[in-house]
Amino acid sequence: MTASSVEQLRKDGNELFKCGDYEGALTAYTQALGLGATPQDQAILHRNRAACHLKLEDYDKAETEASKAIEKDGGDVKALYRRSQALEKLGRLDQAVLDLQRCVSLEPKNKVFQEALRNIAGQIQEKVRYMSSTDAKVEQMFQILLDPQEKGTEKKQKASQNLVVLAREDAGAEKIFRSNGVQLLQRLLDTGEPDLMLAALRTLVGICSEHQSRTVATLSVLGTRRVVSILGVENQAVSLAACHLLQVMFDALKEGVKKGFRGKEGAIIVDPARELKVLISNLLELLTEVGVSGQGRDSALTLLIKVVPRKSPKDPNNSLTLWVIDQGLKKILEVGGSVQDPPGELTVTANSRMSASILLSKLYDDLKCDAERENFHRLCENYIKSWFEGQGLAGKLRALQTVSCLLQGPCDAGNRALELNGVMESVIALCASEQEEEQLVAVEALIHAAGKAKRASFITANGVSLLKDLYRRGEKDSIRIRALVGLCKLGSAGGTDFSMKQFAEGSTLKLAKQCRKWLCNDQIDAGTRRWAVEGLAYLTFDADVKEEFVEDEAALKALFQLSKSEERSVLFAVASVLVNCTNSYDCEEPDPKMVELAKYAKQHVPEQHPKDKPSFVRARVKKLLAAGVVSAMTCMVKTESPVLTSSCRELLSRVFLALVEEFEDRGTVVAQGGGKALLPLALEGTDVGQTKAAQALAKLTITSNPEMTFPGERIYEVVRPLVSLLHLNCSGLQNFEALMALTNLAGISERLRQKILKERAVPMIEGYMFEEHEMIRRAATECMCNLAMSKEVQDLFEATGSDRLKLLVLYSGEDDELLRRAAAGGLAMLTSTRPSLCSRIPQVTTHWLEILQALLLSPNQELQHRGAVVVLNMVEASSEIASTLMESEMLEILSVLAKGKESPVMRAAAACLGKAVEYGLIRPSQDGK
Repeated sequence: MTASSVEQLRKDGNELFKCGDYEGALTAYTQALGLGATPQDQAILHRNRAACHLKLEDYDKAETEASKAIEKDGGDVKALYRRSQALEKLGRLDQAVLDLQRCVSLEPKNKVFQEALRNIAGQIQEKVRYMSSTDAKVEQMFQILLDPQEKGTEKKQKASQNLVVLAREDAGAEKIFRSNGVQLLQRLLDTGEPDLMLAALRTLVGICSEHQSRTVATLSVLGTRRVVSILGVENQAVSLAACHLLQVMFDALKEGVKKGFRGKEGAIIVDPARELKVLISNLLELLTEVGVSGQGRDSALTLLIKVVPRKSPKDPNNSLTLWVIDQGLKKILEVGGSVQDPPGELTVTANSRMSASILLSKLYDDLKCDAERENFHRLCENYIKSWFEGQGLAGKLRALQTVSCLLQGPCDAGNRALELNGVMESVIALCASEQEEEQLVAVEALIHAAGKAKRASFITANGVSLLKDLYRRGEKDSIRIRALVGLCKLGSAGGTDFSMKQFAEGSTLKLAKQCRKWLCNDQIDAGTRRWAVEGLAYLTFDADVKEEFVEDEAALKALFQLSKSEERSVLFAVASVLVNCTNSYDCEEPDPKMVELAKYAKQHVPEQHPKDKPSFVRARVKKLLAAGVVSAMTCMVKTESPVLTSSCRELLSRVFLALVEEFEDRGTVVAQGGGKALLPLALEGTDVGQTKAAQALAKLTITSNPEMTFPGERIYEVVRPLVSLLHLNCSGLQNFEALMALTNLAGISERLRQKILKERAVPMIEGYMFEEHEMIRRAATECMCNLAMSKEVQDLFEATGSDRLKLLVLYSGEDDELLRRAAAGGLAMLTSTRPSLCSRIPQVTTHWLEILQALLLSPNQELQHRGAVVVLNMVEASSEIASTLMESEMLEILSVLAKGKESPVMRAAAACLGKAVEYGLIRPSQDGK
């Protein structure tokens, strides 16, 4: 019984493999192995599993499975060949050639093995030739770079460029590494010359990229502290290059080896977790070092944001986050509590505190339980108390600055800090200070606290009059603008609810007008103008403010220019303003019955502003497009800064979706680079943000030429976001638009069809072919019709026991003309490429003849043509089918069509009759027709 079960599962796996379901086949073979198969059966099952892994491009597992088969049967030539294929893909050519030589010795006449051996021998010769020619080049390049006589020459510049280019290829990187390259690059770093340091850092990126042992060896030679210290240099280009190198090193240590020279990996065995902690520890030390540049401090924070928190909540291990909180939370808070450029303080940039807030937020969100969060709160509160108590006025300012940092990041921790004894009282007292620096710190703390008014009712009660007083009587614009933002926050507490006005009629318009005035004032620095945008981000909940803002061309221009400036912390506020102006926030329509019930119970019912109706929103979108909003957003997406958080990305995705809502606006969005900007938004960020961006991509792909919208290789990146919209958690509209977009892509090229297949979209598309909604069902059928041009999809239709063909035949007889056209097109395609399917059409349904006749009698020329092609394919495939057709009313229909005007339908009908004459089923009439 066990033997028969193993045999049956193996056959099932073979059938699934033929149908292209490699995951299913893998499961069947695995189940068979678990039933106590004989050694011979085990060898066959392991080599079949190797074939599945090869198809799934998992070459490591393919090698492992093939090796297991060879262990069971050393003469298994198929297993040897499959292992050679896996080894070749992994770059281990020397091992692959040994397996192929064994294959040829076992089957000397096998031409496939002979050809594969010739190919791999050629690859090995080419590699040897390349490596030997590279030896002399590497030595020569280092001689030029380290020659003091060549200082600043064009020869030296060219040598540095060549070294960087060589390191990008793995073989070149290995050659540099083995030619004592790291020590020589260290000498370049020690020169202190920016150009040479850049060349050395970029070459090291190539050496370390995706290679764990070379990364460990590089850190050992250069010293972790030395590499991290380069982040802190004043030269911005060198600092950024060091940041890139450290990111590559982190990736290599985390992911291990992904490509060649695996055989040499065993040379250095080091625990990657230990090396990671050493690197992170040095970054934390750098945060509080005096003399480190502000840019370097920001880069260290950026690296910690990327490296420390878990990538997914599904990963149960957050030990690295807990370790960083214990070892470095105080250092992060120290940066967050620093102000820009006062003597004796740490050097920070305008973006440093925001970066610290984001890191703190990421660390807090990565905590899994109340005990871990309580420890975070305790450490923060102890740090704030250490500055607030017994450190004088300077200490209080430092403590309040740290509270502001927490309120911008993990606001729960910020709210708890506000409740500490004396903190809010100090904020209120310092707002009245005559010193601008003290006032700035206190007002900012009050503003950030005002955003958390639910937890700080004290501010709502006492803050408005204080902020009004600062706004009216303040002598410094820097103070007045911050006070204004606080008023804007408190005034927008009702959100979009028209009936919940916090201030008197016209007050919000006056505040907004002042914000626009400050925004347009070029004499004010960008850091201060950012606060004007913050104010507008709150005030634009009011539709009257939105209308006035989009009419102000100067304000829009100033907003877009500020979004492109070095002031990165403004991005979220700019995105918020645009979301409000385009009404792209989530807004559920209230249930009329619930509204009536609420009125009866005298409960508050939210009201929509008359100027938030769709016609007003569309007009605002047009004005934003005319002002150049797309090019500004494209620049924002390109920002490589932690300030471009997942939440910020989601806001931009929402705006893009609003911009492409109208068909006529999509050309403008594409022309200004919107298609290119949407791709990274669809691939990274929150789930909602990715879905919104993917839907915007779908709209662009449906209505424009995808090859022009996404030129070059970019078009292949569109497929994955579109396939993500097919999941069941997406709305019907998103499913429909994704299917339409994939239909367009599938009709362009075989490579795109293969990309769609690789993303496993076919089973989902098939599922939607059964959807009740006629538009979704039709779109899925059209998509399948285009995919049917691929061999793999044709195999699925030809597979034994499949009902796919039956569905197409039945849909060709539906009332929905567009569905019939799609299904008939698929049938025409499949019967042309796979004649064996023609004989199966009469078997799938007894109504097949009626369906084909209805197609030929249709008044729609397209349907007639597709039906005629199907009939012609069936006649050409078999004389038996032709006989059945000619014995029915089909002969009369074809005769009438063949006598019609010259057209594709007439030619197909005439060809059918000609073939029937050839078979001897009918005779030509007297006149030879």
